[in-house]
Amino acid sequence: MNLPTQTEASAPSTNGRLLARLLDMLVIAAGAQITISGRGVPGQAGYDSALVAFTLLAVLLVFPPFGLYRTARTHLLWRCVCVPGIVWLFTLAGAALAASVMHRPYHPALAWFCEWALVSGLGLIACRLLDSALSLRRADQTASYRTVAIVGTGAHCRQLLRKVESTPDSIYHVATIFDTGPDLGEPLGAVPAFRDRAGFAAYVRRYRIDELWLALPLSEEQTIHAFTGLFRNDLVNIRFIPDVSGLALFEGEMVNLGGTSAINLVGSPLSSEALAQKEVFDRIFACCVLLTISPLLLAIALAVKLTSRGPVLFTQLRKGANGRVFNIYKFRSMRLHVQANGVVQQATRGDPRITRVGAFLRRTSLDELPQFFNVLRGEMSVVGPRPHAIEHDTHYQDIVDNYIHRYRIKPGITGWAQVNGFRGETDRIEKMQGRVEHDLYYLSNWSFGLDMRIVLMTVFKGLVHRNAY
Repeated sequence: MNLPTQTEASAPSTNGRLLARLLDMLVIAAGAQITISGRGVPGQAGYDSALVAFTLLAVLLVFPPFGLYRTARTHLLWRCVCVPGIVWLFTLAGAALAASVMHRPYHPALAWFCEWALVSGLGLIACRLLDSALSLRRADQTASYRTVAIVGTGAHCRQLLRKVESTPDSIYHVATIFDTGPDLGEPLGAVPAFRDRAGFAAYVRRYRIDELWLALPLSEEQTIHAFTGLFRNDLVNIRFIPDVSGLALFEGEMVNLGGTSAINLVGSPLSSEALAQKEVFDRIFACCVLLTISPLLLAIALAVKLTSRGPVLFTQLRKGANGRVFNIYKFRSMRLHVQANGVVQQATRGDPRITRVGAFLRRTSLDELPQFFNVLRGEMSVVGPRPHAIEHDTHYQDIVDNYIHRYRIKPGITGWAQVNGFRGETDRIEKMQGRVEHDLYYLSNWSFGLDMRIVLMTVFKGLVHRNAY
């Protein structure tokens, strides 16, 4: 469940975001101009200017999805230094790579390029540190923190408490809890917990608590009426945060539908901003990977073509985001064979259909490399639930609970299930259930950091696996 949000103070205005983007453009352009003096290669000043313009355009597209225009009040080292620095270098490298590919004779002067990256990067970081310092000063002046009392069951109270404490830039502080459950369960730390309504009300009034959050199931109507009546003569903000854990597939996030609030019971747990962030990363990462491994792709294609009869690539219909069907690409690893309509026979250990080259490709996961073209086409993601054959989807969606919800986002080349050993043949229902559970965990806990962790785990230990055959 999303926490109540502060409207004016926490969300930057449209004008503020526009000014921040213009300031970034100015810092980057100024950094290029300052460092280019005496560093440019004679005769390619026009190309250098084109690279700067192309980089500015890339920054406009890449920076917003990574949250670089949100004011940071906590974790300043990470959010004001590390993230801007990493995203800036990543964007600059991608822009330079794209410019070199589009015009191969052009190569920017290395000394100028490095100095530009350093000067502009320091400028971007300095702007964000200054913005955060001014924001913290304004926050101190307006005393924006608000104290909260929560009414709810033990498990939901603990979840809400953890969320408030872990939310960056939260303006809320939980001062006390009234637990309506049968027992408190695990300790709630230093937060006072009550079961006596009179004592709870006295505490709220004594310490002038600002808000009362009713974190209760929809069935607790009488309790809701009791507490709203208890504080009917107090100037306390009362908010209802329904406990929908028994109804919602994921976390029951609150969404804004054109001015109307709603709770997601069954829907994609990733916000449009998160999906945009994944999209930007996917396209840039896939482009860089394909340019880097193009000689390897050519060598594999030749090996497949010369060692067995048939096409180099194998294509098969798979489901993508929201059930849209697309053709997935793989290097062909089997001999040509006739397959019964509507039946997909999974590869088994020692399968006679697999060629010698194909066995190596499957064991090392090199047969999956052409799927980076699917990523470039917008059909797949670098990280996400692995897509299955449509015939398997039809079979398992009525057997494995919540199976179909794997397709709430784009399928991936690698995923949380794969790096945890759930890959290869699914000859038992338990294997598919484990895979689906890991996929749903990924959807519920997605973050850019988790994606990076999965990519690194894939590179260092996920390419070769005993279940890959």
